[in-house]
Amino acid sequence: HQSAGTAHAALAQQRFVLARTGVQVHHSGKVADDAGPIVKTRRCRWRSPSGSARVEPCQANPSANGAEPLLGFGAELASCGRVSIVRGFDSRSGQFVRIATWNINSVRLRLPLLKELVAALDPDVICLQETKVIDALFPHDAPGQLGYPHVAFRGMKGYNGVAIFSRRPIAPMFTAPDWCAKGDCRHLAVRVDAPGGEIELHNFYVPAGGDVPDREQNAKYGHKLDFIAETQRWFAARNGVGRAVLVGDLNIAPLEHDVWSHRQLLDVVSHTPPETEGLLAWQAAGFVDAVRHFVPADQKLYTWWSYRNRDWRASDRGRRLDHIWVSPELTGRLRRQIVLKDARDWPRGSDHVPVCVELKL
Repeated sequence: HQSAGTAHAALAQQRFVLARTGVQVHHSGKVADDAGPIVKTRRCRWRSPSGSARVEPCQANPSANGAEPLLGFGAELASCGRVSIVRGFDSRSGQFVRIATWNINSVRLRLPLLKELVAALDPDVICLQETKVIDALFPHDAPGQLGYPHVAFRGMKGYNGVAIFSRRPIAPMFTAPDWCAKGDCRHLAVRVDAPGGEIELHNFYVPAGGDVPDREQNAKYGHKLDFIAETQRWFAARNGVGRAVLVGDLNIAPLEHDVWSHRQLLDVVSHTPPETEGLLAWQAAGFVDAVRHFVPADQKLYTWWSYRNRDWRASDRGRRLDHIWVSPELTGRLRRQIVLKDARDWPRGSDHVPVCVELKL
């Protein structure tokens, strides 16, 4: 281990490299996991998921204005690359916590629209999918400028990618497997500091599944079915998740009125019986549909409208692909839900719209 004195003197100006994995590790505050050796300095603690670890100083990365840069945490996960976490110090007080999810369909392209999301929903936590950017090119300063000093992200070039922005402190979780052994940056899990105790938060981007609903003809469809089956088994094996929230673009509209035409979409990927049955089995492994908690199942509800619809609002041929689930322990804490339908009209907007729930904790 690097000596404590050297680490203390360099911490304000230097970043650290986790030599075991070769990825950059930035520290501020406390970060911990459940297993492995501990690396300590005066202002941080990191416990590696497995194996030994050491820290070494590397080139400083001062902010543009010359102030001490935001410090954070990063570690490698499977072949995807790493989880990078930027950690700040202020958090919103109060009993109410709002969590929003949005498939942003490129965080760099639609970064200005996050201001619109914050103005409309004022969430404490924002979960993004399809960020489509490697970690090194992620817009690191943007979350803090929006008022979210705690950030986690996993990304890859051109595809997939997930991120979490939070006003409340977060800590990474490393317990989930590499789904389908593909290392494709479709899941990010953190513990969120909240009134009454931490909340386990999972942010998912489920594979879209291609166009043909046949695993023999379409490997993407098979991958999608395998993905939701593996997630179902993993959560079921945990025998309860305590205070937990699962969000994301799950790319499946499970209920009859989650699509504009149940009959016409039964053989369309996102609403086929193998998909809907698989997703509902996953949900039953420990969660409640937080949005349908407020909106009865016999009412139409969508979060996605195709770019192919010239007048999407008039045709209203939508699907509910974006979801927020909560564990039974949090169901009684739900206060409201919002599907921000008007976001579909934002300039250069995503084909998905943000979804948000509020909890009183």
